[in-house]
Amino acid sequence: MAQRVLEPGTTCWRTERADHLTSIVDAADYFRHAKSAMLQARKRIILIGWDFDTRIAFEPDRRTLEGPNRLGAFLKWLPKHRPDLDIYLLKWNIGAISALGRGMTPVFVHNWFSNPRLHFEIDGAHPVSAAHHQKIIVVDDALAFCGGIDMTVDRWDTSEHADRSRYRREPTGRRYGPWHDVTTAVDGQAARALGDQARARWLAATGEELEPVEPAHTIWPDGLEPTLHDVDVSIARTLPEYGDQKGVHEIEALYHAVIAGARHSLYLESQYLASRSIAEALAERLREPDGPEIVLVLPRNAEGWLEQKAMDGARRTLLHTLWEADIHGRFGAYYPVTAGERPIYVHAKVVVMDDTLLRIGSSNLNNRSMGFDSECDLAIEAVEPGDDIGRAAVDLRNKLIAEHLDVPFDKVAQEITNTSLISTIERLRGPGRSLQPFRRDTVADEDSVLAENALMDPERAPDTFGRRLGQLLSR
Repeated sequence: MAQRVLEPGTTCWRTERADHLTSIVDAADYFRHAKSAMLQARKRIILIGWDFDTRIAFEPDRRTLEGPNRLGAFLKWLPKHRPDLDIYLLKWNIGAISALGRGMTPVFVHNWFSNPRLHFEIDGAHPVSAAHHQKIIVVDDALAFCGGIDMTVDRWDTSEHADRSRYRREPTGRRYGPWHDVTTAVDGQAARALGDQARARWLAATGEELEPVEPAHTIWPDGLEPTLHDVDVSIARTLPEYGDQKGVHEIEALYHAVIAGARHSLYLESQYLASRSIAEALAERLREPDGPEIVLVLPRNAEGWLEQKAMDGARRTLLHTLWEADIHGRFGAYYPVTAGERPIYVHAKVVVMDDTLLRIGSSNLNNRSMGFDSECDLAIEAVEPGDDIGRAAVDLRNKLIAEHLDVPFDKVAQEITNTSLISTIERLRGPGRSLQPFRRDTVADEDSVLAENALMDPERAPDTFGRRLGQLLSR
């Protein structure tokens, strides 16, 4: 087997064993499983995130779990029914302030919850205009979730991604569009390690040191089928240089190692394509006569006018870089659409390398994720190509493609076995819900003076001029 990609101290922070691991696709399932896990807590829950909105419902479509259905009410209710339980919630400070514009009372005002075992804080321990972007929940240091999904407005959706859904509404009643996302659940020592990271973030933000919880019982969400048992899980981070904290760039190293190490295929889902260093590494592999196929799944457009100018403009430039490098016809970039051909927003952050490695986390293919925002990803790597871990990676890739194309999983798996990744997508693409290709004419009018602007999407701390604008682009 080729040299391993995951190396603690270089491409990851540490590697720990999980008794169980599975990926969770889209927030309808994640919200339900997260609540199920929190209902099993006895000592401590830590919620670390870019944003939380206490008004969201865990199960807007069909309530099946005990306790209040809305996040804030549930967090008030739970300690009353678990006498030894403390709950810690940490939210990015700019996200907390911007919540006012969405009609939300920020969590730091919610200390009217009055229970001394509810601890709400905002995280300002980062450079000006940087974002705390990790998305972690840890329950009793026995189970943890880590990925791309925030417990906030506009996230809940099922994998059907209907054009219109009566349940896809903000607390104000406003409808929002279809949303695609992915996260991961782990237990065992891997969950304990994520607990260490969550406590470190709490300490950095608040100055309060939390002791580890000694897991006294097994926790796993009801109805969530583990994909893998007894698997090594690696944690990779980005942490910006700040105060006495040195910059941590494990995620950047991991991306480059994965790109360099791919033999046959790379499948990537990301909210953005804006990192020139990543795009150039992909382009170098495309120029090789025997390099891997590369498939990118991105949203049709970024959210908001300013974000579109900066991030879509950068994407246009980097897509041209990749198209020009694709002299062997091994590159495809796509965006998913609904049955009515309405764009589905891609917020997932996924990498599948061959039948060898799977990475799911909070980091995007943009500069901020490489060195300026705080990020946390999980990755697993096969011992031998095509073993249980390798099959799990391929199965998730095929599941995601099947979801996007609205075709059965088995059909995707069979097609890919018989032909290439891009050929499979092209053969199974159809009208209605499907994947639409990015082409030169698709992005022709997306050129912008803000594209690849270091002030808008910095990899390291920008000067003063770009800070206020950069705050608007941290998602």
